[in-house]
Amino acid sequence: MTPSLPGIPRAAWAEAGRRLLVKAVEEFAYEELLTPVPGPEPGTWRLEPGDGVRWTFRADRGAFGSWRLVPGTLRRHPEPGDGEEAGPERLLLDVRPALGWDGPTTAEVLRELTATRRAQAETIARDLPAADLADLDHVALEAHQDGHPCMLLNKGRLGFSASDAAAYAPEAAGEVRLRWAAVHTSLASYAGVPGLDEETLLAEELDAATRGRFTAALADACAEGPYEAGEFVWLPVHPFHWDEAVEPLFAPYLADGRIVPLGEGPDRYRPLQSIRTLANLDHPGRRDVKVPLLIRNTLVWRGLSTEPTGAAPDVSAWLHALRDADPYLRDELRFHPLGEVASVAVRHPLYASVTDAPYRYHELLGAVWREPVSALLRDGEKARTMAALLKVGSDGRALVAELVERSALAPRDWLARFLAALLPGLLHCLHRHGVAFCPHGENTVVLHDAAEVPIGIALKDFAEDVNLLPGDRPEYAGLSERADAVLLRWPARELAHSLLSAVFAGHFRFFAPLVEEHLGVPEGEFWALVRAEVDRHRARFPELKDRFEEFGLLAPVFDRVALNREQLLGGAFHDRAERDEGFDVVHGTVPNPLADPPPGAPPTDEREEPT
Repeated sequence: MTPSLPGIPRAAWAEAGRRLLVKAVEEFAYEELLTPVPGPEPGTWRLEPGDGVRWTFRADRGAFGSWRLVPGTLRRHPEPGDGEEAGPERLLLDVRPALGWDGPTTAEVLRELTATRRAQAETIARDLPAADLADLDHVALEAHQDGHPCMLLNKGRLGFSASDAAAYAPEAAGEVRLRWAAVHTSLASYAGVPGLDEETLLAEELDAATRGRFTAALADACAEGPYEAGEFVWLPVHPFHWDEAVEPLFAPYLADGRIVPLGEGPDRYRPLQSIRTLANLDHPGRRDVKVPLLIRNTLVWRGLSTEPTGAAPDVSAWLHALRDADPYLRDELRFHPLGEVASVAVRHPLYASVTDAPYRYHELLGAVWREPVSALLRDGEKARTMAALLKVGSDGRALVAELVERSALAPRDWLARFLAALLPGLLHCLHRHGVAFCPHGENTVVLHDAAEVPIGIALKDFAEDVNLLPGDRPEYAGLSERADAVLLRWPARELAHSLLSAVFAGHFRFFAPLVEEHLGVPEGEFWALVRAEVDRHRARFPELKDRFEEFGLLAPVFDRVALNREQLLGGAFHDRAERDEGFDVVHGTVPNPLADPPPGAPPTDEREEPT
């Protein structure tokens, strides 16, 4: 029997299970967690995890050696008994011995899977036709996303109760009012880009009446204590996090008066897909706010590390200066690093003294204010995350098909415009400046003109997701000491994964078959369009030839980043002191669809996809 959960239709639960089951087989096979063997007929495959169980399916192979199951062909033999469904839960139990999971790991995986399935079912239940999705603004559209395309367990939000998820998860499309606190400068520090001091920020983010109310609350708290009101900095706190982390873990500092509750802010916010970043619904011109949450989702605990939080405005100021000094980025492209213009970093003295504590105890409190996407938009323009372009509406029509139809462009022409909006700025920052962002689907916002033609991008997440090359370069001279200290350095070939893994294998691997199905552009032609945009950039800047070769974007193969391996084979279950982002697991290599064909090979559209 298929259960029906409160508020989730039975059909949505079943559909979520079907999607996750297919995704598990496709992504586990891609990462070689599981190894399908050929079946008796061409195009048929089977998994044999043991105990006489077989899973059979038909599949095609795509770019990067990926797997694409033919819909409706995945079967378990024998079928489960006692009314149990052959769903993703059953598959993970079947393959448990092959993956070497112990009891605690298996239970934790199932816990995160059922939470992900429930969240996906809620998204499915609220799905809209493609035309309605296209009419939504970027904040409303965030409630309809399907999560990280590479990762099976992408909406677990471990730490949220059912009522928390109903109140705070993006697919719930709820409204959140943030709590505010004042923290003494012995624990907290404010940082802002030049010209944005704390008083200016608060005047722009809170109305006069609210500031007066908070000022009075702080004055009352300081009236009989040892601290002066002027010795405090203010920051917003997520209501979940206040209850889960601040009240119990910061109890010593609430008791001694170094943390003072100020009250609830009046503005309503809505969580974006990253959950801990919220957009202002009442005043869209006000900044997005990023705050910690003591939950684990996908690979990491969703806190805010103290040092990167404090350095975020410095990193943003440097990136803006780099762009503004480059005529190509400044004048020819719509290329916008969304500045993290202000922050409050709060340390916890007790946990700071435990340097080998799990990293979540070093990122318990803070806030970052980010420029809102709406501030970039001109009349008639719209913004959507790149991840949204993978969305298929409840009518079975892809959002991208609706956008192409509205643009009145031929599909190939629209795709060329999309790639011309997306890639040049990323390529130029990488090759000219030695700067790599983390431009995965949720971090990359695509700007569209009034006719729904892509015209540029905005990028998010800098303090922990901007990476540089080793050594000193002229481009890095403007970095402050604290910004330089938090930005990771990688050799050129690893830095190139900002495009190879985050965009090409992490997004286009899914976008290309969707384009083939819904726009009628064969996958080989899509990759030819991508290669043409890369070649166009190389021709525009011939003086960077040596750097193009150094980064190797056109190399025949590159390392496969295996996020499910990292999550399921121990990485996400370890309470280590280092943050998980420094431990991307790679496994083997994948063929690069952008590479030059070997001598004598047929043209791109006649070649078979690599397997």
